[in-house]
Amino acid sequence: MADRNKDLLGRLADLSEEAVQRLAEAPGADRALQALKLLGEKVDELQRRTRGFEELERRLSELEKRMDATAKPKPLRTTGSAGAPTKPRGSAPKKP
Repeated sequence: MADRNKDLLGRLADLSEEAVQRLAEAPGADRALQALKLLGEKVDELQRRTRGFEELERRLSELEKRMDATAKPKPLRTTGSAGAPTKPRGSAPKKP
């Protein structure tokens, strides 16, 4: 059984080598290989750029938390009733 598996794997290896050789000899194969190589380089560049976004998101969330902590709510006015006229201070009513 082990000999049979080795033979099968050997045949598959030979077939795959032949397939790669045929692809390399096909017209336009060099352009396709160059395009695949360029695609790999572009993907690598994109990965390098997107790694920085995680750090920026972390810093942004820290800044948002700090801003929320420093923001003070406006104090509510509880003195006096709304719409009630106020008397000027310092002047006493005159007696007739």
